[in-house]
Amino acid sequence: MGTAAAEEAAERRREQRGWYVYDWACSVYSTSVLTVFLGPYLTTVAEAAADADGFVHPLGIPVRAGSFFAYSVSLSVIVAVLVMPLVGAAADRSGRKKPLLAAAAYTGAAATACMFLLDGDRYLLGGALLIVANAAQSVAMMLYNSYLPQIAPPEERDAVSSRGWAFGYAAGALVLVANLVLYLAHDSFGVSETTAVRICLAAAGLWWGAFTLVPLRRLRDRRSSPGERATAPGFRQLAATVRDMRRHPLTLAFLLAYLVYNDGIQTVISQASIYGSKELGLGQSTLIGAVLLVQVLAVAGALLMGRLARTYGTKRTILGSLVAWTVTLAAGYFLPAGAPVWFFVLASGIGLVLGGSQALSRSLFSHLVPPGKEAEYFSAYEVSDRGTSWLGPLLFGLTYQLTGSYRDAIISLVAFFALGFVLLARVPVRQAISDAGNPVPARI
Repeated sequence: MGTAAAEEAAERRREQRGWYVYDWACSVYSTSVLTVFLGPYLTTVAEAAADADGFVHPLGIPVRAGSFFAYSVSLSVIVAVLVMPLVGAAADRSGRKKPLLAAAAYTGAAATACMFLLDGDRYLLGGALLIVANAAQSVAMMLYNSYLPQIAPPEERDAVSSRGWAFGYAAGALVLVANLVLYLAHDSFGVSETTAVRICLAAAGLWWGAFTLVPLRRLRDRRSSPGERATAPGFRQLAATVRDMRRHPLTLAFLLAYLVYNDGIQTVISQASIYGSKELGLGQSTLIGAVLLVQVLAVAGALLMGRLARTYGTKRTILGSLVAWTVTLAAGYFLPAGAPVWFFVLASGIGLVLGGSQALSRSLFSHLVPPGKEAEYFSAYEVSDRGTSWLGPLLFGLTYQLTGSYRDAIISLVAFFALGFVLLARVPVRQAISDAGNPVPARI
């Protein structure tokens, strides 16, 4: 019995190590593509295609060039919302997550690699590739996250989830260093500045695809029970997922709180580089350096907040991080233009709370999922994760569309953190875990 338990623990550790590597693989997309390069670059491409009034006209709809990126991010979540519940239910009922994870990951990686073709005034191509890559990443991350309750017992999940985020931020920092070298020394490499940006975008896709091979070798499929029904088609499955979640109202209450505050987090991540470049007048090298600082501090922040959660409880630690987000974002509104030092100070504040708030939210939600519903429930969770939130980018884009001010757009996001704090504070998480049919940890 002791030998069997030791072998089971060793196999679990092997899967956990493979699971970490997927964060290492795909986080480069989130940092290099979504956070640093694509927003300012796609906005510049859209500006090159804009009319005299600064508008582009996709499908005949007038859109400010400065809002096109935010709208594209928002549209990508609509695609993800339609696809993820179908894939999640199929994964739970068939038990075959790995083939679905591979298909989603390599679709996203291919779309990202094709961003090398984005030049001139091809803003529509950029928007289409962004929508495909972001939606594919959402599906892949939903499947990846759904492994957490299967590879880690309740007492290990905060630590395992935090290590996964730390791996992701470490990879993001490593690749950003390489990006910074290429961007600053592009003349030495014999390429133009725009070509260097396109290489950085494409390299993120190649990195994503290459390292995805490791979790595909390490993670195991869990077969479903015989006689389970096939996945319902189309919107019937989406409706069925929502109906099932209504049977667990406290889980749904947490998901609502997470959706609200994570909308703010993801919008800050995806729009910060545009704010820095267009409103504060900072150069690309300054933005890369700031995001690199975020990546380094986020590794330490994720691990530190994992420890704080063990001392003070996961929920209380997340609430503390939301207070820090609110203060940091409000300070961002008053940043003076052309002052990179203060931008780095703001980046430091973001880095310290970014990884931990996301890692602990994922860990807490894993306790609230009924057994056997992991992928299906994480499909709903993933709607508001990793840059696929739609309310935040939509509000940011609309605010800029109406006011022409990025400062007004950034301060509008404070509402997401304040409301998310209130909603999360009202969720009795111990009762929610018990109602979901899971063991309640000693401290949560």
